[in-house]
Amino acid sequence: MKKHNFSAGPSILPQEVFEKSAQAVLNFNNLGLSILEISHRSKDFVSVMEEARATALELLGLESKGYQALFLSGGASMEFVRVPYNLLKENGKAAYLDTGTWAAGAIKEAKRFGNTEIIGSSKEANYTYIPKDYTVPADADYFHCTSNNTIFGTQMHSFPETGVPMVCDMSSDIFSRELDFSKFGLIYAGAQKNMGPAGTTLVVVKEDILGKTGRAIPGIMDYGQHIAKESMYNTPPVFPVYTSLLTLQWIKNNGGVAAMEEKNNSKAELLYNEIDRNPLFTGTANTEDRSKMNVTFLLKDEKHTEQFDKLWKAADISGLNGHRSVGGYRASIYNAMPIESVKVLVDVMQELERNA
Repeated sequence: MKKHNFSAGPSILPQEVFEKSAQAVLNFNNLGLSILEISHRSKDFVSVMEEARATALELLGLESKGYQALFLSGGASMEFVRVPYNLLKENGKAAYLDTGTWAAGAIKEAKRFGNTEIIGSSKEANYTYIPKDYTVPADADYFHCTSNNTIFGTQMHSFPETGVPMVCDMSSDIFSRELDFSKFGLIYAGAQKNMGPAGTTLVVVKEDILGKTGRAIPGIMDYGQHIAKESMYNTPPVFPVYTSLLTLQWIKNNGGVAAMEEKNNSKAELLYNEIDRNPLFTGTANTEDRSKMNVTFLLKDEKHTEQFDKLWKAADISGLNGHRSVGGYRASIYNAMPIESVKVLVDVMQELERNA
């Protein structure tokens, strides 16, 4: 029996994606070969890469708008380095919003390249909210933000209007909601939370923001080189790219990003309503900044911990423990999470209330 997987990542994927990717491991495209052993230069995989890149742009509404999609290695943490390498001028300035652990990681790497200004932070409140009263400097080379914070359960529900290129780490909420993605100069997202298995990172970049730093950029770090080589500068992570393509196709075939957003709103509303109603639980993030991907909550009295843990484990729920930075519980309800699984968790919370 498949468990109800609330893990923050690597995370749940659609069942049909698991099945199709498993079949490809045994026999890809009826070649008599596994996806794991075919050449990345073969026409069969080149077509996978081409379709994955094109479908990503289509789902974001960015086709024919001067953007390129890349599938790269190194995880989102590699983009913490690639972004300033490609966008921060040698005597320039980068502006960063500090909203959690991964934003702080991006800031740490950017500081190695030059002047990096933190223009807003919620660190003093253990990242329980998204800063609002900040101004993006007009002379910044770019502004960097993290749209969703998996550990602390917060999410940006609006983005600043700015004339400088806006860069966003969307690792944990990519393809989960409709936005005007043309407002962003660069988007990156590790696949393992809402798009595919660990091992590849989607980068979507507007070409006209590149090539302005005056830096000598090593080839592997240069977005321009990856674009020129059509995401084949070096051997790509073949299986993660293929599985990501299957997930992108699943999103497209099930109504696109708009349909994902509608379902995600329903799941989040169901779970947050129970947290707010049930006298035994409390949320950790400010209400206005709550994430619709990662729901973080606590028991008001830790005396119920043992009983609650037994209940949710007996209900075949997995991955519910919160990150050590917050404690308590975290329910990650990404695109592939069915609302039926959220209902199981809500039923367990209500059972605890009845028996407390």
